[in-house]
Amino acid sequence: MERRRQSAKGAKPKKRAPVDQATTALGKVAEKRGLKVNLAKNDAGAGGQREMRVNVKTAKGRKVSSTLWLDRQLNDPYVARAKAEGYRSRAAYKLKELDEKFGLLKRGARVVDLGCAPGGWLQVAAEKGAGRVVGIDCLAMPHVPGTEHLELDFLDEAAPGKLKALLGGEADLVLSDMAAPTTGHQSTDHLRIIALAEAALDFAEDVLAPGGAFAAKVFQGGAEGDLLARLKKNFGVVKHAKPRASRADSAEMYVVGMGFKGKDKD
Repeated sequence: MERRRQSAKGAKPKKRAPVDQATTALGKVAEKRGLKVNLAKNDAGAGGQREMRVNVKTAKGRKVSSTLWLDRQLNDPYVARAKAEGYRSRAAYKLKELDEKFGLLKRGARVVDLGCAPGGWLQVAAEKGAGRVVGIDCLAMPHVPGTEHLELDFLDEAAPGKLKALLGGEADLVLSDMAAPTTGHQSTDHLRIIALAEAALDFAEDVLAPGGAFAAKVFQGGAEGDLLARLKKNFGVVKHAKPRASRADSAEMYVVGMGFKGKDKD
């Protein structure tokens, strides 16, 4: 017995015979489980195509809010589409949708873009064949071919006069995508953006040619009564719209006035 045990200890272990991997009913080797891949629909209109989702982990020293913003940017189909198609921002698709819905951009038209950085709306207006495209923003940005812009705060006293000089005549369309830095307090943020929209409307009423149009960003809320009253008084048609390119969790929408009746002579 003792000899047998010693020989068993010194013996080399026998190799197991190869075993065939189990196959599925279709004859394919079954995939290993345990690795989950998140798929998200491509909302940018890619015909139902699905794309890989990027999971962003919280890095040391990075705030949770920054991580959430980065996650949203990396997984936003409009951000990816803008990059692929050469637009400076996803906001370009908001103007494209507004134009498709209301026919705002006319060939040869004079267009003013208030709050134009980083230039996505200027790009769209130039592509549509506008004859004169001017913008203004307090943020620095590279030149957009076929347009001109001022690096100046629109609320500066000199801004309206400089824009008029750059425009060289009456405008056919005034756009405002201006937004004040958010505070996190919904009512305060709403009042701030309504104030910017009213300032944009002041300029539009001064510079628009009869029949012209106006479009401005607002937030959903109940404090835009005065703005709407002015629009309905001075424009033939007033509409609200929320483009698909606006994020679903955002309160932003756009108010559009068409058929400007001309300056109030009172």
